[in-house]
Amino acid sequence: MPKIRPIKDLRNTTEISELCHQIKEPLFITKNGYGDMVIMSMETYENSLAKLELYQNLAQAEAQLNNKDELLDGEEVFKDLKKKYGHE
Repeated sequence: MPKIRPIKDLRNTTEISELCHQIKEPLFITKNGYGDMVIMSMETYENSLAKLELYQNLAQAEAQLNNKDELLDGEEVFKDLKKKYGHE
């Protein structure tokens, strides 16, 4: 369940920082009862970016698999590389 705090709680920066590191997920900040901001620890942010990059790479790989015209035969690729670099 997401953690939600009112914006006035940001006055206690140490407590908010500790909470962000403890929950290891975004902390939602409200202003006048409405969502206003999201804060998180650097570790959580970096993990989120890494997951996003992974999902983007997987989507790209899946798109390449669906486009059969762009697929290369593995044996042919290695054969060409061996010829190019003289390792036959």
